[in-house]
Amino acid sequence: MRKIRVLLVDDHAIVREGYRRLIDKHDGIEVVAEAGDAQSAYAAFKATLPDVVIADISMPGRGGIDLVRQIRQLDPNARILMFTMHADATYAQQTFRAGARGYITKSSSPDVLISAIRTIDAGKTALCDEINRIIAASRLMDEVSPIDALTPREFEILRMIIDAKSTDEIAQAFNLSPKTIANHHYTIKSKLAVQSDIELVYLCMKHGLVASILAPASI
Repeated sequence: MRKIRVLLVDDHAIVREGYRRLIDKHDGIEVVAEAGDAQSAYAAFKATLPDVVIADISMPGRGGIDLVRQIRQLDPNARILMFTMHADATYAQQTFRAGARGYITKSSSPDVLISAIRTIDAGKTALCDEINRIIAASRLMDEVSPIDALTPREFEILRMIIDAKSTDEIAQAFNLSPKTIANHHYTIKSKLAVQSDIELVYLCMKHGLVASILAPASI
């Protein structure tokens, strides 16, 4: 019987070990590679060509959303499931814009994760109940966030700016020049109609992103 080959991406080795054991004990699914950051995850994807990628959003350097974008540029048919602590409509929207096929929060039950792997492997979209409720509530209230105007890459750069990363640190993470990052920084502020980083922080606080961005990593 064909097995679903999984690439597991999370920056905590102990967390990866736990999820690998959970996944491997289910018939028809096996973890064929692991990675702890976006750069090594991209290399692992090229080396193993897994059926499904499970990735976290918050990782050292470039986050999971930009990893989704990069993998989908390499393989437009790649099936990627975001498995994260961020129960937020904006995060989910940016993830799907980048090309993910699913979004599951880490507070979900193990059965939800396994079901999502099978669903995405079948070419369908997977969302956990928690995110479904949040997205539905957002639509019901007709909420529109200016942050939705950002591209997935701009959103990832914004996350690093709010996380107090320097221009040089961000440039190194994305393998871009500091000038290019400075241009992105200017574009982000222009799109969000703010004049300074202080205003940028207040805007992110208003829309509930700062607490998520600055919160300690969660399993």
